[in-house]
Amino acid sequence: MPEPFVHLHVHTQYSLLDSVCRVPDLAAAAKELGMPAVAMTDNGNMFGAVEFYNSCKKAGVKPIIGAEVYVAPESRFERSTHGLQGASYPLVLLCENEIGYRNLIELVSIGYLEGFYYKPRVDKEVLKKHAAGLICLSGGLRSEVSHNLNLGQNEKAHQAALSYIDIFGKNNFFLEIIRTGLKEQERVNPEVVSLAAKVGVGLVAANDVHYLKRQFQKAHEALICIQTQTTLDDAGRAARFHSDEFYFKSPQEMQTLFKDLPEAISNTVKIADRCKLEMDFTKTYVPQFIPPTGKTQDQYLRELTYEGLEKRYQPMTDLIKKRVEHELAVIGKSGYTSYFLIVWDFVHFAKQKGIPVGPGRGSAAGSVVSYALGITDIDPLPYDLLFERFLNPERVSMPDIDIDFCYERRDEVIQYVTD
Repeated sequence: MPEPFVHLHVHTQYSLLDSVCRVPDLAAAAKELGMPAVAMTDNGNMFGAVEFYNSCKKAGVKPIIGAEVYVAPESRFERSTHGLQGASYPLVLLCENEIGYRNLIELVSIGYLEGFYYKPRVDKEVLKKHAAGLICLSGGLRSEVSHNLNLGQNEKAHQAALSYIDIFGKNNFFLEIIRTGLKEQERVNPEVVSLAAKVGVGLVAANDVHYLKRQFQKAHEALICIQTQTTLDDAGRAARFHSDEFYFKSPQEMQTLFKDLPEAISNTVKIADRCKLEMDFTKTYVPQFIPPTGKTQDQYLRELTYEGLEKRYQPMTDLIKKRVEHELAVIGKSGYTSYFLIVWDFVHFAKQKGIPVGPGRGSAAGSVVSYALGITDIDPLPYDLLFERFLNPERVSMPDIDIDFCYERRDEVIQYVTD
């Protein structure tokens, strides 16, 4: 029976125009081949993270969420290619835990918002700042280490490896070795093995997967043609893999391919064992409203509600108070106090600025608290509107408050919420 193996460098359909691996099919393939886990490392993004996580869990395979980020040769703010394709070096990052997941989200966002030049790029400054909880693989042939080895600049490759060890730590950085038949890769691989021993880090066998089966290589080539606006008949097209080996190989195939480097196979399983990210979809996460000093959220909501009731109802009756206390109890028990305060806040802002606000639509009009806060302008009591249609303590789901703002000035409200 072959040793276990885990693919840690895999591109899914979310590596746009670069991979033909559909996420559910990838999870099913890992299960069929008896792999305990599989990674997702898409090009500069995490678009498919949740779908990938759920698909793997459903298939009974551990999901390892990651990304292949792009590292600028100098600063992420510099707009120069330095002779590099995409003005960057690819680098594989894997989430070891929730801290790593949060850091990877941050890095991917920075890549698009601050470093975008040909590709969403980060630099070593932000990598160092957000390295916690991440395991780093050096990447394929175009990575900083392999690129310099390919140019015969071994000292530069050595320094690059040391820089990543400094950023991630020796136990969290691995040199990636790929055997897909490319001449440049075969020339570089012995140097990668030598460098790993020299700097004291582990090797990881990978296959830079872009399609699930060998016979899908032609489909992948066609996808690359769409990306580069060329055709299959164009002999001079540059973006060509020149190999049909970038598929989701079985553990047996990978074991045979790296029989001279058994540690490169076993390290994939060790890394997979270390990745313990769990996503919890049972909780609802909402932003937290910060009440005035000395007051809790519940106290402040109650205060605002009763201030509004004094303006809305004359006289105040016991029936109204009873209804309001019931609503406040359900809102508090359901954990939506902050939600109501946030909605009140931006509606209040709009009215203060003279931005026309609609009277409110949908089931929210059945809430006396919404009416008292000025979120809605319809009194639900004369029409016997039910609060339970809006928020039911027996079946708690996110409240849905439909609010219309004047189309000419709604951007001001959106900007206020953003700020």
